[in-house]
Amino acid sequence: MRASLIVHGGAGNIPENAAADFRRGVRAGLEAGWEVLSQGGAAIDAVEAAIVALEEDPALDAGVGSHLNRDGHVQLDAILMDGVTLKAGAVAAVERIRNPIRLARMVLEKSEHMMLVGAGAEQFATEHGLRLCDPEKLVTDSARQEWRKTRTKRATKEAVAQEPCGTVGAVAMDERGNLVAGTSTGGTRGKHPGRVGDSPLIGCGCYADSKAGGISCTGYGEGIMKIVMAKMAADLLRDPRVLPAHRKKRGPATIAQAVADACIRILERRAHATGGLILMDREGRPAAAYSTPRMAYGYVDPSGRFVIVP
Repeated sequence: MRASLIVHGGAGNIPENAAADFRRGVRAGLEAGWEVLSQGGAAIDAVEAAIVALEEDPALDAGVGSHLNRDGHVQLDAILMDGVTLKAGAVAAVERIRNPIRLARMVLEKSEHMMLVGAGAEQFATEHGLRLCDPEKLVTDSARQEWRKTRTKRATKEAVAQEPCGTVGAVAMDERGNLVAGTSTGGTRGKHPGRVGDSPLIGCGCYADSKAGGISCTGYGEGIMKIVMAKMAADLLRDPRVLPAHRKKRGPATIAQAVADACIRILERRAHATGGLILMDREGRPAAAYSTPRMAYGYVDPSGRFVIVP
C-alpha cells in the first residue's frame, strides 16, 4: 500500500502577509512526517514527527507561540489516535510540556487511561522521562502583545473566526495500511483558564479508524464538539451514499472530499460555527474543507510532491 500524509496548521482569518509563514509551517510538518513514511516508517511516528514540527513553529497555535488564556498563560491540549486499535492518548490544560503530542503518545502507549489533564498529566510525563519546560519558554513576544491588546475580549465564536489560526494536526497511513491521526492546540486566545476545546477529545477534534479513515479538526471548538465532527466524518466515510449524484457526474470528486464538505455544511447549519478539517479515507486518499477565510494545509500527492494551501 502507498503511504499517505496530510497536515494542517489551522483554519481562521489568515492575513495575506502571514500566508508565507503558514506555508512554511505546513511544509515543515510535511517534510518531517514524509521523511518517516518514505523510509517505510510507521504512521504513528510520522504523525508525531509532523506535529512536533508544527508545535515548534511560533507562527502556529500549538506548542511554542500558542495563544495565551485570560490570565496570560499557555495551556496546551493534544491527542494521538491509532486507527487499528481505536486506542487514543490525550492530554489537556498542560502548561509545562513543550511538545504535548509527545506526551499524548506516552498516554496512548503507556497508560491504561486515554486522557490525562493538568498537573496529573505533567506528573505522568515526569514519571515516564519527559522533561518539563519553563512555561515562559512557550510564550512568544507576539503572543504576549496580542494578549495585551485583546485581554478584555471574550473568546466567542465570532472572535475565534477572526483569529489567524487555531490548532494543528496530521493524518498518516503507512505502507502496512496503519492509519493514525493527531491534533495539538494552544486553544483560543483569551480562553478561561482550564477551558478545553474539541482538539483533545476523541471523536471531536480527532478520530482514526482503519476501517473508515482518519480526521483532524480545527476551528471553533465549542461548535465542533456539538456535532462530534471527527467521529461524524468517520461514520460518513463508511457510506458511499454521501457522494451526491451531481458530484458523481462531474467526475473527480471522491467520497473523502464529499465527506469533508458535508461536515463543514453541518457545522455551519447545525452548530452555527466555522472551522475546517483534514481527513484521509481508508485507501489513503486525502481531503480538506473549511468555512473560515483560509485554512493552512498540505498533503503529499501520489507522485511524492508536496501540495500546500494557501
